[in-house]
Amino acid sequence: MDEINFLEKYQKATKRNYIQRVVEHDKAECAAVAKEWGRDYWDGDRQYGYGGYSYDGRWLPIAQDIVKHYKLKPGDKILDIGCGKAFLLFEFTQAMPGVEVAGIDISEYGLEHAKEEVRPYLKHGDAKTLPWEDNTFDFVYSINTFHNLEVNELKNAVQEMERVGKNKKWLCIESYRNESEKTNLLYWQLTCASFYNREEWEWLYNEWGYTGDYGFIFFE
Repeated sequence: MDEINFLEKYQKATKRNYIQRVVEHDKAECAAVAKEWGRDYWDGDRQYGYGGYSYDGRWLPIAQDIVKHYKLKPGDKILDIGCGKAFLLFEFTQAMPGVEVAGIDISEYGLEHAKEEVRPYLKHGDAKTLPWEDNTFDFVYSINTFHNLEVNELKNAVQEMERVGKNKKWLCIESYRNESEKTNLLYWQLTCASFYNREEWEWLYNEWGYTGDYGFIFFE
């Protein structure tokens, strides 16, 4: 396993007002709405989630970085666990024409509003039970999904990701390295259920037999 933060150089361009998140609205109510994974979460007001999430091409450089790192090639099968609107999944078809893509997400709204070109390859479901056979995919990844699971669910999800993938996997979640980042994460998050620091995540991956790479999103 290697720590690889493909999103790091792009995340730094995002500015967040952590205090505003907890003083301007009822954060508990906003979190409850966000966890319905519906329109409010994706395309509603900012306090419920993305505040509008439309395709703008920002994921293409990330897809290109991942394709280069893992040496993905035409014919490879790629799975996105927690694909949402599948913008990154679509970009893999642009970064490496000829790959076969698949995605799964718990949000029916997200899937209904996914990138049209990849929508036929998406399934409604959750990370705990994946509807594919062992070793189906050449590359499996998940971004901003697994930290939304309780620890008992999380174990199943990690082991399912391991089961359906071959030797190339990348799992990215929100975490923290110090008390400042922990506080910012607690202020900002709406849907997290598992709060662990970097070392705790690494320990869990080892305990559950995960052999892929991993990355983190930190709230500096």
